[in-house]
Formats: sequence, C-alpha cells, structure tokens
Amino acid sequence: MTAEYQVHGDVAVITLNNPPVNGLGLSTRQAIVEGLEKAENDAAVKAVVLTGAGKAFSGGADIREFGSPKAIQEPNLLSVIIRVENTTKPVIAAVHSVAMGGGLELALGAHYRIAAPGCNVALPEVKLGLIPGAGGTQRLPRVLGVEVALNMIVSGEPVKSEMLAQVPGQKLFDKLSASPESLAEEALAFAREMAAKHADGSAFPLVRNLPCKHPNGEAYFQFARNMVKGMAKNFPAPAKCVDAVEAATQKKFNDGMAFEREIFINLMWTPECRSLRHLFVAERAASKIPDVPEDTAKRNIESVAVIGAGTMGGGIAMNFLNAGIPVKMLEMKQEALDRGIATIRKNYEAQVKKGKLKQDKYEQRMSLLSTTLSYDDLGAADLVIEAVFEEIGVKEAVFKELDRVMKPCAILASNTSTLDVNRIANFTKRPQDVVGMHFFSPANVMKLLEVVRGEATAKDVLATVMAVAKKIKKTAVVSGVCDGFIGNRMIEQYGRQGGFLLDEGCTPAQVDKAIEKFGFAMGPFRMGDLAGNDIGWAIRKRRYQEKPDMKYSKTADLLCEKGRFGQKTGAGWYDYVPGKRDAIPNAEVVKMIEDHRAAAGITPRKISDDEIVQRLVFSLVNEAAHILEEGIANKASDIDVVYIFGYGFPVYRGGPLNYANEVGLFNVVQAMKRFAKNPLDDAKFWEPAPLLAKLAAEGKTF
Repeated sequence: MTAEYQVHGDVAVITLNNPPVNGLGLSTRQAIVEGLEKAENDAAVKAVVLTGAGKAFSGGADIREFGSPKAIQEPNLLSVIIRVENTTKPVIAAVHSVAMGGGLELALGAHYRIAAPGCNVALPEVKLGLIPGAGGTQRLPRVLGVEVALNMIVSGEPVKSEMLAQVPGQKLFDKLSASPESLAEEALAFAREMAAKHADGSAFPLVRNLPCKHPNGEAYFQFARNMVKGMAKNFPAPAKCVDAVEAATQKKFNDGMAFEREIFINLMWTPECRSLRHLFVAERAASKIPDVPEDTAKRNIESVAVIGAGTMGGGIAMNFLNAGIPVKMLEMKQEALDRGIATIRKNYEAQVKKGKLKQDKYEQRMSLLSTTLSYDDLGAADLVIEAVFEEIGVKEAVFKELDRVMKPCAILASNTSTLDVNRIANFTKRPQDVVGMHFFSPANVMKLLEVVRGEATAKDVLATVMAVAKKIKKTAVVSGVCDGFIGNRMIEQYGRQGGFLLDEGCTPAQVDKAIEKFGFAMGPFRMGDLAGNDIGWAIRKRRYQEKPDMKYSKTADLLCEKGRFGQKTGAGWYDYVPGKRDAIPNAEVVKMIEDHRAAAGITPRKISDDEIVQRLVFSLVNEAAHILEEGIANKASDIDVVYIFGYGFPVYRGGPLNYANEVGLFNVVQAMKRFAKNPLDDAKFWEPAPLLAKLAAEGKTF
C-alpha cells in the first residue's frame, strides 16, 4: 500500500507511504480516499490525521506518472481534496520535512493543520513551467495573505514552517509542534481536541470559505506583473501565477478554481513547460547508469587531495571544503600554493561580505584545507583529483607519481577536458581506479560535472564518484572516452560554425547577439574570450596535425597571433576594461576579419539571425547524434543536461536535443541539407548523422 491506515483509540491515522517523497500517484490517491471512507464508517473514530512516512509529508505529484493517463485518472488530486473537505469528521494534516506542490495543496484541503518546525513548504510548479493546479493559487492567498502567497508561488522557493507561522494573521498552521519528533503525538492530541470542539455538530473550517482581498489590488498586481516581466521574460508561467492569484481576489472560489485549471492545462502544452518538465526528469535520470546497479557498494570518501592550486584546482577544492570534506592541496612551489590559498580566501571573503556565508562557516571551511609540496604527503587520501596543465606529458608525470604514493583503493581522477582518459589510466598499474572528473570553470560555481568512464574504470569507482558529485551538489553526467567527451566535442563544431559565419559576412557582436537573443548566456565569441582564446588555439594546432582535412576559419588563429587571448589579457574578440566583464567591440578586430575575407576572395553577404541560430544550434544537434550513436552518452537527455548546466543553453528550451525535437527532426535535416550547399561551409559535417537521419525518416524524436 502507498498509504497506511491505522486507528489509535478514537483517531484514524492515514500515512502516505510512497518513497522517496510520498508522491501523490494514483494508488496513493486511491488509498487516501479509501482511508477516509473507513474512518467515516467506523463509529469509534472521531477524527482523522493525515501525515507522511519517512522524510516527507508529500513532495506533490509523482514524477513517475508525468504525462501518463494515471496522472489525471480519478480520483485526481482535485477530487481527493474535495473528498477531504467533505469528510464528516475533522481532518488534521500533520505536515513535516517536506510539504510541496500537490502535498501542500492537499494539506490546504484539510480542516486543520499542525506543522513540525523545519518543514520546507513550497508551491514549486513554476519551476516546471506551470502554476499550481489543485487550488494552490486560490487557497494559499486565503491563509497567508496575497503578497506572501504570491511571492511563494512566483518564486517556487521553499519557506520553513516556523517562518510562515510568524506571518501576521496567517491561517496556514493552526499549531506548530514542539519538535519533529513530537509531531505524531501532538497531532493525535490536537485531533481529539478538534473532535470535542465539533461534537455539537458545528461546521468545520474550510480554507475555500476564507476571504481573499488586497487593499490596493489593481496597483499591487500591476506592480507584480512588471516585476515578473523583468525577471522571467522567456517564461510564461510566472505572469500566469499573478493572473491566477488576482482571480482569487476577484472571483468566487469555484470560478477562481476553474480559471486556475484553465491556465494550468494551457501551460502544460507550451514548449517552455515541456522543456522544463523534460529537464526535471533528465536531471534525475542522469545519475542512473544502465549497467551500474543503484545498490553497487561505494568506496568511502573521507578525504580528498587536489593536484594544482590554480583557478581550477582552487575551485575544485572549494566544492569539497563546502561539503565538510578535508582537502590537501599540492603544488610544486610555495608561491603557487600561497596564490591558490589567497584566491580561495578571497572567494570566501566575498561571500561573507555579501552575507551569503557566516564568518564561523568560512573559518571552519578553511580549517579543513591543508597544503604540501610533496606527493608523499597525499597517500592517505581516498580520492585525488589532478588539475594540472592540459598536456599529456604533464598528466603522465602526475599519474606515475600518484600510482607510486596513493593507497590501494584510492580513486585517481583527472580533470582533463579533452585528453584520452584510457591513456592516462594506463600510466598507472591500477587503471580500474582511474576516472575522469571534468569540472567546469569556475569549478566552485558551475553545477555540471562530466564523469568520464574509461575502458577499465571499475563500477564501484563510477558509483562512488556519482555519489560524491551529489554530496558536493553537482549534476553529474557520465561520458565515454573520446576527444572532448560530450560537451567540448560538441562545442568545437559550434565554434567552427561561428568562424565560418565571420568568414561569410558577420561580426563577432552580430553572432553573439543573435544566439544570446535565442537565450544562450553568452555567444561563442564572448565565451571564447572568457575561457581564453589560447586554449582553442592549442586544440586547433593539435587538429591541424591529427586531422589535416578538417576545415576551420583562420580568423581565430589571426586573433591569437595578435596576443588577444580574451578577458585575461584585456583583449580578445572584444576589449575589456579592468575589473569589468563588459564586451566592447573592437574596430581593429572587425578590420582583421574584413582583410582576411578580402585575402580569401570572399564577398561578404547579409546573414539573418535565424540562419546564425540554426547553424550554431544544429551543429550541436548533429554532433550530439554522433555521440549518442557511438555510445559516448547513455541517452539523449544526458546531452541536454550537459548543455543546460555546463554551456549556458537556454533552460526554457530544454537542451539542444529537446529543442531539435520541438522544431521537428525532419525540419532540422532539411536545414542541414541547405547548409551543406554553402561552398564556404563544411558540406561533409552537414551530412546528417545516421541516427538523426533515421529518426527523421521514421518521424521519431530523440
């Protein structure tokens, strides 16, 4: 059963039991209704307590039923809430730990609510491109007041129960228990008290009957709309949240409910909502590896060593310090160590200054960091991550030393972004213990971690690293071994297209503006300046040797020959003022591009924003299809997760492959065929990957 029914004297207790968060799937909804009927038919029962087992009251809808007929099959959540409201014995919701989405809406249907302190309360539907769909926009303003409720609904962020209990005039909680441990006992006592109170047959209080007004409604809702428009212009749901809450103040309750439902259903079919729901499921699915069972025994990671105290090494170390894991950092020279420690301190001090980190937490984290100049001091660490120069000879020297000093069963990880992890593993006598952990810069901020699985990487190593990623709050995606893995292999094609667009008539600013208008955090040229144009230059030099027939625009090489490596030199595709990240177009760079065109005999043409976006995005899609076919990525959604969390792809478009599905794979292939006819482009690249061609021909999606 996904909800248990027990009688404690004269109180029936219905306990939701659908791990991990007591999602309100069909069987759970059915069990709630059955429990209420049992309680009503038992003359000895005077009241009902509705609560949740384990670490949640309820997290809301069961994501395993998203998009399936079960999600709307009767009794749907709206019907369950009406059934709770109409129960002839007082129903008390005893909420704890997590009461979110449909879980909170269910509690709002109860006659009374008692909450444990520390309970996270939220209506997070907006994060899936929706509004609450089971009365949340109509009931929450009635119990918390319009402004507090609207802030919660528009942000989707959780608020602690004890904070909400302090809202003046709030009617969300009738009582706060002394502690989470005493909630069950206090809920039973409270239920008996309410049963006695209504022994005379008096009506139970219903949230739907509470008044809902704002003293300056028109002005307030206009202000709210303006705020939402500025903060969420590409997301339709937040503005619709405002409409629904306004309706709660203007319409009768049942009319407001009908209005909420209409908005909810219309949003469900928007591309933004489909994309956000796809991403929600994709992020959770990324941790599942087909041949590594979830119960695989994991190695114990209690201490970490980091090789290299540069920007990357320092950022990697901060992730573990933040999670309370001791870190020992190694460098070859004391000055390099001192610089690295100073940067970590500076990052933490900036957080303290902004009030994001308490002084004692900062000191506690720094106390977990130690340093050394000798490999011999690293041997006791459970996990070691190298973050040294991206050159195979340097990696070889590091891994031979690690093989010498690290204890048996230690995990040896490389932060390489492109190099062959199998080759690196073979520098050791324990290739089964070697894995890629590719962090993204800045490593203490970016959520993505590419976990690179070598041919010999042991399953328990993989399972351990995925668990460690969760502990340090990273979204981890497994990649096979190839040049650039998932993300950088794809971004190389995107960068090549950017170069061809310059050859054909664009400026860097035009390309960047077009793709940023599409929703990217930054365009290819601003991104190059941020990462360092010399990094791409080094990769191209390697390509010229390994793949002499691979076509590139020469503009990026010309730029690097001028020493314009990006933000770190104050000059790249754009100019930069010290201390600022604003990209200022440079006339000399534009002239350099024009001179290159003239020397190559190219007549520039006017290129539309649509063509810019399609060439950049579809280049990612085609390379991704090759990656899927080769088994480098486990599934299409993993690639979307990489691009959302590592490369600034617009969240509301759900990743490159989800976007391709939305456009239609037939249309993507047709566009690629057009691009292949462009003599200045790379016709061979635009040949659709076999998987893409097959799916398009069969009318399927990724």
